[in-house]
Amino acid sequence: MPKACAICGKKAVYGNKITRRGMARRKGGAGQKITGIARRKFMPNLQRVKTVSNGSTQRIYACTKCIKADKINKKA
Repeated sequence: MPKACAICGKKAVYGNKITRRGMARRKGGAGQKITGIARRKFMPNLQRVKTVSNGSTQRIYACTKCIKADKINKKA
């Protein structure tokens, strides 16, 4: 099972971490130069919660947005 929200399907998104050096032009410098680009992951805030479905309890991964919006039937 991949680490994704069971309700909305939210999962990790990939992006870049850009490293810069130098002072910005608007601050009186010569401008910023990019010295490195590294790949990184933006992870969703997933929580493992107990839910009730078809009369049985099971644990699923749900993002906090879905938990706050009450989209899951939490076990009492």
